[in-house]
Amino acid sequence: MTDLAKIPVTVITGFLGAGKTTLIRHLMMNPQGKRLAVLVNEFGTAGVDGDILKSCADENCPENNIVELANGCICCTVADDFIPTIEALMALPEKPEHILIETSGLALPKPLLKAFEWPAIKSRITVDGVIALADAEAVAAGQFAPDLDAVQAQRDADDSLDHETPLSEVFEDQISCADIVLLSKADLAGEKGIAKARGVIEAEAPRKLPIIPMSEGVVDPRVVLGLNAAAEDDLDSRPSHHDGHHDHEHDDFDSIVVDLGEIANPEALQANIERLAKEQNILRVKGYVAVQGKPMRMLVQAVGARVRAQFDQPWGAQERRTQLVVIAEHDDINEAAIRQVLEA
Repeated sequence: MTDLAKIPVTVITGFLGAGKTTLIRHLMMNPQGKRLAVLVNEFGTAGVDGDILKSCADENCPENNIVELANGCICCTVADDFIPTIEALMALPEKPEHILIETSGLALPKPLLKAFEWPAIKSRITVDGVIALADAEAVAAGQFAPDLDAVQAQRDADDSLDHETPLSEVFEDQISCADIVLLSKADLAGEKGIAKARGVIEAEAPRKLPIIPMSEGVVDPRVVLGLNAAAEDDLDSRPSHHDGHHDHEHDDFDSIVVDLGEIANPEALQANIERLAKEQNILRVKGYVAVQGKPMRMLVQAVGARVRAQFDQPWGAQERRTQLVVIAEHDDINEAAIRQVLEA
């Protein structure tokens, strides 16, 4: 890459728990001969995804090329966080040849694309493409795009249902901004689920998009990198619910961090996390668990009532502690009630 060539940036968006971090780990392991950098935007003060990715650092993407921006929407803190971070990456002794940006699961991608118009970076980087991940099983179940006739019937019966839910707006904005949609967890959805999810996304997309099933984050990097979309110059074809707004709010969602001691029964903890989804409408739980008698830390990732846990690496010099990030719509965050369930 010459000094005059723009560094390509791939923006990876998708709803909570769709598999963005798993996809980036796969791309880091298959960099196509390129030196990568990764910028991770977390929702909440305790970063989990950045730590996961740093554990995968290698010569193609060393640890100092992996930067985490926590506790804030990346596109709402452009001047303070995003621009300086991009400038720091481009000032590295060995400049990255491709940058991957993992947005928060609650982020609207279009405001981020507008940040690439800032004079400080406009001539130096370009958005190679926007990749939207959608959980095939969840979409097939109609979680984010319910049947229009059924929605209309509900609205007719209840005057208070006069707007879309915040979750649906986030989902639709992510699909509308995408160059490619990856249907994650395709193995869980099955052929019928994939077909149903594909139909939902095709109905939401403002233009025809490639929709590719994917499991465990595995996709040919040549399919998602090197798109040359220059998305920052193509904003008009990527409609958003927030077009015409000078800013956007994230008050619809909130998060808390729950610190617990060492856990004697990890299976009971997982069952309690499932209870949070079913009883308190918790959207997402993620974090690390210290299990009594185990030298390895346990990584927990929950999307709704679906909980996945695995021992990922030894604690080493890191403090042994159980720390979980809990995310939900604002009105569903009741810290005392959440702690009561997790500590049961």
